[in-house]
Amino acid sequence: MRATLRRLPGLVAAVGSGAAAVGLLWRPSGHPVSVVTPRAQAAQLAGDGLYRYDTVFTAAGNTAVDAVVLALGIPLLATAWLQFRAGSPRGAVLLTGALGYLLYVYATYALGVAYNPLYLAYLALLAACLFGLVAAFATTDRAALAAAAADTELPHRFLSRFLLTSAAVTAGLWLQPLVTALLQGTTPPGLDVYTTPVTYALDLAVITPAAALAGVLVRRREPLGYLIAAPLLVTLVMLLPTITLSTALQAAARISFTAAEVAGPIAGFGILGGVAAWLLVRLLRAVPTMAAAPYAERSPAELDLGVPPGR
Repeated sequence: MRATLRRLPGLVAAVGSGAAAVGLLWRPSGHPVSVVTPRAQAAQLAGDGLYRYDTVFTAAGNTAVDAVVLALGIPLLATAWLQFRAGSPRGAVLLTGALGYLLYVYATYALGVAYNPLYLAYLALLAACLFGLVAAFATTDRAALAAAAADTELPHRFLSRFLLTSAAVTAGLWLQPLVTALLQGTTPPGLDVYTTPVTYALDLAVITPAAALAGVLVRRREPLGYLIAAPLLVTLVMLLPTITLSTALQAAARISFTAAEVAGPIAGFGILGGVAAWLLVRLLRAVPTMAAAPYAERSPAELDLGVPPGR
């Protein structure tokens, strides 16, 4: 598993950078195409660029995601990968977080973005991030996670409550329009030309249960809970710049918003992202920078003082 992670994140960084750069450079010209959906509803497609068959709203959002991936996601992955290769348990936890975030991004692209020339790249990134995340989970130092679970300076209860609250809020936000549409015999808002709301599926089937499980495990001081929390916290941190840039690009593409529709999500995700960033930093600080040496290799001073190496 460790051998896999010595190369796979580099592949993700290279292919992900290329895909994001293409998305940023090959942008719509601003001349949308009006279409009628199979449900007899009017929608506007971007018309050209990489995301020509996505709606104007979604194409602008995809461009924002590409920018955040290129500016923040890939550098985070590269930093974590280098730390991991140097033998840092803290780097391994951060690598789990970076791969989890990119897995979410490219699962959305592979399953939800209208077919375009980069479809095979999205599939490759989805597979690489998925199996990279599995390998990162399998190889992360359990002793380091146990050290985080025992750290008295880490706000365990607050982290647990934050994860459980995030799970509940996500479930409530996405279930409400789905249940309303089901009862009224209509479709969820924003479905437009798409056949199914992929974000709803990922958030309700993966993110919500993962956040709830992590919250319960952290409350019990189970090391696995902290490892599950890392990709969730990284994803939340990345949502603030993504939502902010998406809103700006959508407004530039003549999508109309009320003041509340602009301020509400940015303020909400600003608070969530800020808290998630603080918790992520506290979690990473609780994980040793270097793996603890076996008992037989510890120095007499460490044995006498009971100081765990690698802190």
